[in-house]
Amino acid sequence: MESMKHEMDRVLQLQKQFFIKNGPPSNAIRIDRIERLKTMLHDNRYKLVEAMNEDFGVRSKDVTLLSDIYTVLPSLNKAIKDLPKWTKKEKRKANSPFNLFGAKAYIQYEPLGTVGMISPWNFPAFLAFTPLAGVFSAGNQVMHKPSEHTPITSALMKELCDNTYDETEFATFLGGPETGAAFTELHFDHLLYTGGGKVAKYVMQAAAKNLVPVTLELGGKSPVILGESANLKAAAKRVMFGKTLNAGQICLAPDYVMVPRTKKDEFVESVKEVVSEYYPTLKDNDDYTSIINQNHYDRLNGLIEDARNKGAIVETINPSNDDFSQQEFYKIPPTLISNVEDDMDVMKEEIFGPILPIKEYDSLDETIEYVNKNDKPLGLYYFGTNKKEESDILEKTSSGGVTVNNVLSHLQQGDLPFGGVGPSGIGQYDGHDGFKNFSNQKAVYKDISLRFDSLFSSIRPPYKGNIEKVLKSLIK
Repeated sequence: MESMKHEMDRVLQLQKQFFIKNGPPSNAIRIDRIERLKTMLHDNRYKLVEAMNEDFGVRSKDVTLLSDIYTVLPSLNKAIKDLPKWTKKEKRKANSPFNLFGAKAYIQYEPLGTVGMISPWNFPAFLAFTPLAGVFSAGNQVMHKPSEHTPITSALMKELCDNTYDETEFATFLGGPETGAAFTELHFDHLLYTGGGKVAKYVMQAAAKNLVPVTLELGGKSPVILGESANLKAAAKRVMFGKTLNAGQICLAPDYVMVPRTKKDEFVESVKEVVSEYYPTLKDNDDYTSIINQNHYDRLNGLIEDARNKGAIVETINPSNDDFSQQEFYKIPPTLISNVEDDMDVMKEEIFGPILPIKEYDSLDETIEYVNKNDKPLGLYYFGTNKKEESDILEKTSSGGVTVNNVLSHLQQGDLPFGGVGPSGIGQYDGHDGFKNFSNQKAVYKDISLRFDSLFSSIRPPYKGNIEKVLKSLIK
């Protein structure tokens, strides 16, 4: 472990010295780094597909191409296209009356330096490489610690990145929790962590020792609110696509659904029909992803049993009646849990799996009250055509982002920031907001010419006359 700490510190110092010696990289260098990432992803996409399939046990090739390869490219393309505009000095207005005499104010965006990045296992490539659009476009260097829960993918990413970048640009370090803990204690210029809230507390504490600013992309219990006007069959299709993609192992996955009491049965039937359409079989279906490991599998089954023991109604959606008691991997079929109560673990913990609790309500105010009494979620989803309902939910709840009439989709919008609020995260990235997040917005003021220096005489000692009159005139 000591040798790893030494190696990480060596690379950090190397990157810092490289930055001091060479200064902020040109736009051409920044674009080249992003272009190399694009080429690396495209040329090795099938290697990454195979690696993730091995790590998960079963992970669809199409899902990996959809979620971990081709969804990264729009962010990279936007950064390349808009970089010249992003890096321009941003004019601001100098205070009056000095602006009348030639004073100027502007913001100059400069790199932070070395950004440390800890990425998770659920979307190993997407959540490692998408933030690089902002990190690289801002002119930073990177040190990366990928997840130990996807060791084959992490090793492949290290190999590919080591071949693509010099260690002064991008360096990857493999290891478990001890490596991760040592990584968070390094004196980075910024630290990006994507993962769970429990670990995030330790990450933030470790970073605080060096006053390292952090971006935390976490998760939480993202609710779905089905309005009275919602098309239940269409909503079921969209909700269950998000809930079964990657077997629900998504920080933005719909965590529970709130449905009008009179429409609960209709929605449940629509969900069962949709899952049967998507996955006629589950156990031996390569389109249906398995749970990442035994611990996570046991935790999810524990949530189901806890709910059942406390009086919930548990319905397993298993179209071909597969026997999951004997299987090579850790698959859990989509599971609906109704008649839920707040003391059930499934309503207290982020689920991160293909389990969907369903709460019934009588008035929309109940849903807003319920969302607001819990931690602010990373995502919130409303289905319906009632503009007042939509407006009430948008204005009276707080979340990292909202998608109306779908789930997950606000993450895919390249001109919108992605991030949480409160317990679901700190800071945002993607698009222009990512560039700004990983930049220092340096305030620059050019004062009036020295030939106008006499204008300052009224506020300099020795003070004479009515200085308050002068001050009042300056703040008009």
